[in-house]
Amino acid sequence: MELRQLRYFVVLAEELHFRRAAERLFISAPTLSQQIKVLERELGGPLLTREPRVELTPAGAVLLRSGKTVLRAMDEAVRQTRRAAVSGAPVLRLGLLNGVPPWLPTRIGSLLTAASPGARMVLTGGTTADQVRFLDDDEVDLALVRTPVDLPERFAQRAVAREELGVLMSQRHPLAGEALLDPVELSGQELILFARESAAGLHDSLLRALADHGARVRLSASAMGHAQMLAVLPARPDVIGLSSSRADGLPGLVWRPLLGAPLVVTYAVAWRAAVRDPAVAALIAALTADLSAE
Repeated sequence: MELRQLRYFVVLAEELHFRRAAERLFISAPTLSQQIKVLERELGGPLLTREPRVELTPAGAVLLRSGKTVLRAMDEAVRQTRRAAVSGAPVLRLGLLNGVPPWLPTRIGSLLTAASPGARMVLTGGTTADQVRFLDDDEVDLALVRTPVDLPERFAQRAVAREELGVLMSQRHPLAGEALLDPVELSGQELILFARESAAGLHDSLLRALADHGARVRLSASAMGHAQMLAVLPARPDVIGLSSSRADGLPGLVWRPLLGAPLVVTYAVAWRAAVRDPAVAALIAALTADLSAE
C-alpha cells in the first residue's frame, strides 16, 4: 500500500462520492476508482459498496480509522524531520507557479529575509492544480495559484497581483499588423490554451470572457503550457495564444492588447488556514499585507 493510495481512500471515505472526492484530490474519477480497486485487491476484499450509493464496508471503516492515524503520524514525522534537517533555521516551502511574474518570488524572498533573518526558501514548481495538491499533502507552506480556483474550506487565499492578457501570435499571422484587436476579430480563430486540468477555473473563465465579448474562438485540440506555446506559435500563423505583455518582442512573435482589456489573470497566495508554525504564520501575514498593497 502506498501513502498516496491511503490518502485517496480516506478522502473518498469522507466524501462517499467519487466525483467530489476526485475534485478534492485534483485527479479524475476513473483514476480514483482504479486506485481504490488496486487497494482492495491488495487488502483482499471490498472497502466500500458502489451501488446504489457509496458506503463503507466493515473493512473500509477499519481502514478509515487506522488510515487517518497513519496519515496524521506521517505528516507530523515529515514536519519534525524537516525542522531537524535545517537545524532550526526557518524555512518557507514555496509552491512556485509556472509562468508567475518574476517579481513575485523575488518579493517573497525579500520579505522572508526581512521577517526571519537566516531563513531560506525552498521552491517547488508546478501548475495551479499541482500547487493545491502540494498544499493538501503538506509539501509546501505557501503556494502561488491563478484564480479563480476552488479551494477547500481548510485553505485560505489572498489575491496579490493581476496581469492583463492579450493575443500572442506569429509575426506572419493575418492579425499581426493591427495595433489593437477587437475581441470580435478573434471569432473563428484557433486558440491554443493550457490543459484545463492544470487550472480549470481560469481555463473556463477565459473562454467565457472571450465569448461574452464576441470572440467565438475555436479551442485547439493542442493543449500546452506557456513555455511550449512560445516555441510553437512562431511556426503556426494559423493559431493564436493568450499571454501577458511579458511575451511582447520575443523572436517571431507579436503581442497585441484587446480592446477594453477584457482578459485579466489574477494571482493569489494560498495556504492551509490552520498554520501551526508561528514563523510561517508571521511570514504569511507580512506577505499578504505587502503583496495585497502591491
